[in-house]
This record gives sequence, C-alpha cells and structure tokens, in this order.
Amino acid sequence: MKAAVLPNLDKRGSKELVEKLGIFLKKCGIEPYLPDSICCSGYNCLPEKQLFSEADVIITIGGDGTIIRYAKIAAEYDKPILGINAGRIGYLANVEQDEYEILKNLATGDYSVENRMMLEITVKDGVNSTNTYYALNDAVITGGFISRIIDISANVEGDCINYRADGLVIATPTGSTAYSMSAGGPIIDPKMDCICITPICSYALASKPVIVGAGQTVVLKANSRKRIEIFLTVDGRRTAVIKPQTEVIVKKAKRTVKLIRLNERSFYKTLSVKFFDQGGAIRERKPFGKNSSDNK
Repeated sequence: MKAAVLPNLDKRGSKELVEKLGIFLKKCGIEPYLPDSICCSGYNCLPEKQLFSEADVIITIGGDGTIIRYAKIAAEYDKPILGINAGRIGYLANVEQDEYEILKNLATGDYSVENRMMLEITVKDGVNSTNTYYALNDAVITGGFISRIIDISANVEGDCINYRADGLVIATPTGSTAYSMSAGGPIIDPKMDCICITPICSYALASKPVIVGAGQTVVLKANSRKRIEIFLTVDGRRTAVIKPQTEVIVKKAKRTVKLIRLNERSFYKTLSVKFFDQGGAIRERKPFGKNSSDNK
C-alpha cells in the first residue's frame, strides 16, 4: 500500500508528526510519500499532483481547511482520504495526533469508508462564459461590504424563493456544521443526501432555512440596489464575481469524498465532543494563535 502524506506544516506538532509517521508507516508495511516540496528522511517524494494518482490512500495533517482542500482533489481521483487533526477542532478529522498508531489498520484493511456528498456549482455569466467548481462544505453568495443587503432569488425546479439578506449559504450535510450552522441553519446527518439553503442575516422575519432534495437543482441570481460587488465563495475561497445576469447553478455532484474511518466514533459522538462538550479535549486545547482560517 502507498500512502501520500500531505501536511500543513504551519500547524502545531505537524512537523514532528510527519517524521514519526514516516517511520511508523514503514514498520506497518505502508510505503509513505511526501510532496517533493517537503524534505523528510524515510519518505519517497513525488510532485503533489502525481501523488493522487500513485497513492492508494491520502493522509492529511492539519485542520478542516487542509482536509477540504485535498479531499476535493482526492475525489477527482476517486481516492479515500484520512484526516489527522492538527487544528483547533478538526471536525472532519477522524484521528487526533496522539492516536496516529491506529493507522496500522490501513495495512490490515480494518477500516470503513464514508461517502460524503459534494456540490457541483456552475457559474454562467452571459452566453459563452461558464465555469464549474466543486464544494464539500458550501457555496456562499455575499456582498462585498459588511451589512449591505442584497437581493437573491433561489429557483428550485421552477419555484422561486426570494431573499433580502446579507447573503445566502448553499450547504451539503457536511457543510451544515460550518457557515450554515453559524447563520442559523440546521445540523444535518452527513449520511443524508440533501441541499440546505440558509439566508445570512435575512431582512425578513419569516425567512428560514430550506432543505431540498439532493436530486433537485438550485438556480441562484443576485443583485444589489446599491450596486455593490457580489461574490461567490466556494469552500471559503472567493471564486467569481456575480453580476445581475449571472446564473449560479447548484446541484449534487456525481463525485463524492471518501472519508476513511479508523475508529468507531459516530457522527453524534463527534458533535458532542467537538461542539457541545465544554470539558474534556476542547477545554484542554490551547489557542493556536491568530491564524485560524484552517479550522472550524
């Protein structure tokens, strides 16, 4: 078995873990690989893109942002991915840094793979300009200025929902615990296939999140009466400027993210530990500094 190790070296403990992990994986009969931009003894090195075609499994070390970044590439190559948490919460990670020895189960096949739904987002700006993006968490439409209301229409199979809000989040079940949850959206079991539409600071009192079936397509349009710039952000990365004539078409993607599960920690147990439990691991963690964009 070949394992590609993709670390975020800015995270606390990740450099030390990379060194230990290379030695440990070899003892387990797993051949470890690193991107050729990183030097560490005990590893084979390849260009990062080539790792996804060569490796049998992808292992990330970092926060949720690191997992999301590489998970979307792994999905393109239909490769399973495992996250080792080096962030503050690491909701998507299945293994903590001090649990790395459980990776021996990769060699024996003693693990499960959980398929996570993704979104396919197509941006049509006029007749000939079309771009497609993929999201594990969400697609977000917002104005370029804080607290500037924009008008957004969400057309679901011919029926239109109109919003006046600071923005709109279109989330997967995985993304329901990210920006959507902060905006007042529901927490959705990731085994479900659905799309959640959550307004951000809606101007209307009765404006609530809406969940639609994964087989439905959501067509979004947005404009501003004050002519401010409107942006589309996919999984936290700004990807496009939305003009009045722009259509953003969101639907369930054909590809999925395959998350490796090495322990029996359920979705609801993870929720309890990562979000609701005010003691235990959460209280023992120390702040990691100002740069927290890689974490939930």
